Order: sequence, then C-alpha cells, then structure tokens
Amino acid sequence: MTRPAAESAHGISFGEAAKLWLKIGLLGFGGPAGQIALMHRLLLEEKRWIGEARFLHALNYCMLLPGPEAQQLATYIGWLLHRTAGGLVAGLLFVLPGALVILALSALYAGFQDIALVQALFYGIKAAVLAVVIEALLRIAKRALKNHWMTALAAAAFVAIFLLHVDFPLIVLAAGGYPGEIRKGDVISLPASLPEGVDIVHGGTKRLPDGRVVTTGGRVLGVVAHGPTLQEAARRAYAVVPQVRFEGCHYRRDIGYRQLRRDGVL
Repeated sequence: MTRPAAESAHGISFGEAAKLWLKIGLLGFGGPAGQIALMHRLLLEEKRWIGEARFLHALNYCMLLPGPEAQQLATYIGWLLHRTAGGLVAGLLFVLPGALVILALSALYAGFQDIALVQALFYGIKAAVLAVVIEALLRIAKRALKNHWMTALAAAAFVAIFLLHVDFPLIVLAAGGYPGEIRKGDVISLPASLPEGVDIVHGGTKRLPDGRVVTTGGRVLGVVAHGPTLQEAARRAYAVVPQVRFEGCHYRRDIGYRQLRRDGVL
C-alpha cells in the first residue's frame, strides 16, 4: 500500500515536497519562463531532486503538449517523486497560491489604480517581472546550449517561430538529431570518508598528477551500498550521493523504488 506522507527510497518526504511546491506557487512570477527557471534553481541546484538531463527532457516534452508547460512540468516532477498524490499536490500548489496573489493584486489595482503609490507599485512589478524573465532565459540557455551548434540552432528556431510563424512541432521535428558533446575535465569533489557498507565506483573519471579527480564523460561515478534490507541500502547510498559534486552532476532518485513498491514498503 502506498503511503504518500512517508519518506520514499529517494529520501524526500511528501511533506518536504509539498512545502517546496507551495513556495514555487507563491514565488512563480514571470510567466512560464520565470516559473521554469525557479523550478530549475530550487529542484536542481538547491535540492538536487532531479537530474539536469531528465529536467530538460521533461521540459521539451511538456512544450509539445497543449496547455501550460510550466504546470505540466511541475505535475510530472511531483508524480516522479511521489506518484499520483505527488502529481496532484504539485499541480494544485503550483496554481492556487499564484491565483490568490493575482486576485489580491487585481483587487488592489481595480480599487486604487488612481493613487500614485499604487501606480508606482505596478510599474515596479513590471520591471521586476521583466528582469525575472530575462534572468530565467539566460539561466536555462546556459544549461541547455552547450556548444556553438546548439546556440545557432536555438537562434534559428527563434527566427522560425517568431518571424516566420512556423508551427512549433515542425521546429522540434526539424531539430531532432543535432549533435552534442560530452562534458570532460570537471573537477569532482568526493567525501573525505565513507560510512560502513558504502563504496564509490569510478567510471568516467581520471586522476590528474596533482591528485585531483576529473570527469571524462558518460556515467561518471556510482555509489553502491549494502544493508540488512533494500530500503536501508538505498538510504545509505542516497545519504552519500549529495556529497559527490561536480559541474553538471545529476543522478537518479528511483534506484530500488519499483522493488520496494512490489514489497509493499512504499
């Protein structure tokens, strides 16, 4: 039987996730671009709850679907973390807090729009939202556009959709198969010591003459653990994973999850 409020194998409790979705709902200004950038910062850079590649793939998929892509992305990530209950809470908290804030601002403007202070407030909000959107575009672009070819492809897509009015699905289909490149040479920060029952297996790494360990592409590292139960082994492994850091680092959060569900633990 699934228990949404319990802590899953990935170590993220339902309550902790709900608090973050509420925060995103309250701070999600700037339209889809600002909301997506906010989720990227909180979910990837601060919490590290989802990997970069999976986030971008999910975003691309949501862009193709009809409807608000930012809310769809939040719902998907919520489902990814806590299945149906997680998706419902993420989707609702993504919309409701922001709707209440907009309602309050609308009432303020409708009742006091002739007051100079209120006019100045809304002009300030316009400038702030514009800054949020620009910062969001730069943040996502730095993560997604990893070489000159991809930058040129993004520029061509912009021209096609805004100037030539080409349908968005056609642009996506035309962009399929573009070449990418594997990151190499990023310095890896490893924990000074490992708890009993946990090991780090090196894959795409290289030790430099000065002792530093850097990435060489592909699956860089693997954290393995054993314990009296699968749930305990997963807990031990995921306790160490956040201590491994390098540029562009991301990792799966669902190792052992299906078996734990079959065993009735989750």
